[in-house]
Amino acid sequence: MAGFWIDAGTFLLRWLHVVAAIAWIGESFYFVALDRGLKAPRHPLPGLAGESWSVHGGGFYHKQKYLPAPAQLPDDLHWSKWKSYTTWLSGFALLAIVYFASPAVWLVDPRVAALSPTLAVFAALALLLGAWCVYHVLCHLIGFRDRMLGGLVGALVLALCLIATSLFAGRAAFLLVGAALATIMSANVFFVIIPGQKRMVAALEKGETPNPLDGARGKQRSVHNTYFTLPVVFAMLSTHYAAAWSHPHSGWILALFMAAAAAIRQFFVLWHSGRRAWWLPATGVALLAATFAWLAPKAVEAPAPSAPNTIVVADDPAATDITMPSVTGPADDATVLAVLAERCGACHAAQPSLLGFPAKGMIFDSAEQIRTHAASIHQQTVVLKIMPPGNMTRMTEAERELVARWFDQQH
Repeated sequence: MAGFWIDAGTFLLRWLHVVAAIAWIGESFYFVALDRGLKAPRHPLPGLAGESWSVHGGGFYHKQKYLPAPAQLPDDLHWSKWKSYTTWLSGFALLAIVYFASPAVWLVDPRVAALSPTLAVFAALALLLGAWCVYHVLCHLIGFRDRMLGGLVGALVLALCLIATSLFAGRAAFLLVGAALATIMSANVFFVIIPGQKRMVAALEKGETPNPLDGARGKQRSVHNTYFTLPVVFAMLSTHYAAAWSHPHSGWILALFMAAAAAIRQFFVLWHSGRRAWWLPATGVALLAATFAWLAPKAVEAPAPSAPNTIVVADDPAATDITMPSVTGPADDATVLAVLAERCGACHAAQPSLLGFPAKGMIFDSAEQIRTHAASIHQQTVVLKIMPPGNMTRMTEAERELVARWFDQQH
């Protein structure tokens, strides 16, 4: 019962996170489009920097931008912040409940780095905090030399991709890079954009001239945020694309996907300014095509079967062997079912011992059930070799070869 409520709560939290993220990104995209689409005002007014007209919902909208402010501040101002805060807080809560609560399952992969569960959690937290600190320092050191700063921020993103994929299990690494960028985005709002806007409003209310640096810094961080959006969305969705995060060079794969996303976002930013830089989406598509070609599985020769009736459970020669049904005989349902019960039963059972509820709702307690999920079992254990997570139950190559023969017999 506890597992059911944990699963239900996680689902609701994930729903909140997605809804808040849609609202935040949608508002961000809207303001970028609005700002880029402003035209010189037909009837100049004091402080009026630009205006635009649009038609929507059966009516016409006249939007104006004032710099530094209109002659009279309105009583009711919209502050774009709560969507950002809700997105980050709900996302961090999910990260803590799912990944930090079970680091041995989700964060650690001994084949990547032999981290203890506790060290893995601290390393993940350090990645999030360190990403913001390095980015924030770069912004202060480089100032408004935007091309140089853009290059250094790009190098920071690449470093995050390579560091995360060298420390954490593949799925967690991709998610943590996305979380690191999302942390930068939300921290920009919390520490720079909103405080600067509050100082501007306070100065205007006192009849003083606002510090132009507040507006300039806020604009710069907002621009950075808009380029982070699509890479972050990909990183979050990539947990459903195992071919990417299970690749031996997953760090570079993630960097290529993010570069493609940033190029596509730049196309739309320029579009709102009236420019049609078609080479940008072409570059993004080319990067995606090259990345998918790199990810495409290569034909490999099946490994030689193990000796009958013996399965080695670890790469360590001193590890204790266990006796199980032969993996060299017929690859029938009963033999495969016994292997899956031993290697996957902690998560994929009606009464799992690890999670408290079946992982992804998949149960491998009967021949009919494993035949139903045969394609997924084959993909995860044979093609990608990402299950069990971090090979925590020490599934052998002979067992994977058994599953491959069993799957081939059915197809």
